[in-house]
Amino acid sequence: MRIDIDLGSQRLRLIDGARVLREYPVSTAANGPGEIAGSGCTPRGRHYIRAKIGAGLPPGAVLRARRWTGEIWTPALHARYPGRDWILSRILWLCGCEPGRNRLGCVDSFRRYIYLHGTPYAETLGTPQSKGCVRLRNEDIIELFELVPPRTEVDLHE
Repeated sequence: MRIDIDLGSQRLRLIDGARVLREYPVSTAANGPGEIAGSGCTPRGRHYIRAKIGAGLPPGAVLRARRWTGEIWTPALHARYPGRDWILSRILWLCGCEPGRNRLGCVDSFRRYIYLHGTPYAETLGTPQSKGCVRLRNEDIIELFELVPPRTEVDLHE
């Protein structure tokens, strides 16, 4: 099983052999593709899921620094923290496989905290709007989280 993320079409596909098991709209970086730390870009290339965070949390659970804050996202909470980059429900934390491209040094996806995660911005899915991560609907990231084990291959490409 593997995950294929097409940055051009803003689609994620879960693939088993030749079969597409699931397909979801996503939102990748508003700044486009790129690997450099601090760029706000979504990295390309071969990755794998290094950590799964948030098992059993309720949909909309707010995560900060990879920990549940105890909050559930609501429009009122959003209004109280208008500048927050909302990471909700689950995190699939990516690690690059290609030294010099998306691993080690200033291009390390894991050290850049590149995640697949839930978002309250479901209406923006299908367009690049994130700060580098891959955003999914909360129900989609929860489903995907349950389907994939750690070390699942993830390929991000244009």
